[in-house]
Amino acid sequence: MTTETIFQLTDLAQRRTEFVEAARRGGARLRDKDGTSLVMLPESRVLVLEGLSLWNSAYLRLEQLIRRGETPTVSDFGELAWLRAFDSDDLNEFVSDLHDALVAARADDNLEVIEALVHEWRVTAAQLSDPLRRSILTGTMDPDRDLATAHRPNG
Repeated sequence: MTTETIFQLTDLAQRRTEFVEAARRGGARLRDKDGTSLVMLPESRVLVLEGLSLWNSAYLRLEQLIRRGETPTVSDFGELAWLRAFDSDDLNEFVSDLHDALVAARADDNLEVIEALVHEWRVTAAQLSDPLRRSILTGTMDPDRDLATAHRPNG
């Protein structure tokens, strides 16, 4: 946030429109009577900052869990317990993808790339949670055993 003007509390009576316009453009700083600096930002900006903070914390926690070299428990994952469906290679890939998404989200000032990434990984985790689907998705294929010749239908 680059704010050239620091508004005083008394400015709100006569310069409130200027203060609100500055906030719309990216941020307005207000100095309270006791010297406290207050900032007014667009709500969308605050939501992006909160989301980046949340996902950055999750990224750092996951990176630390992986570095330990042990299989994380459900408690270790916390609100990301859906990740328990993945093996260590997949977890490493998720952490790498999350890092890239965090960089892109910060650059774009938008959380959509993180939201899309997490959605895709959650869908995959849900599929891997079913034992039959897991065996199909992660199993090997033997063409002689698993494939059959298809004949052209008559008519």
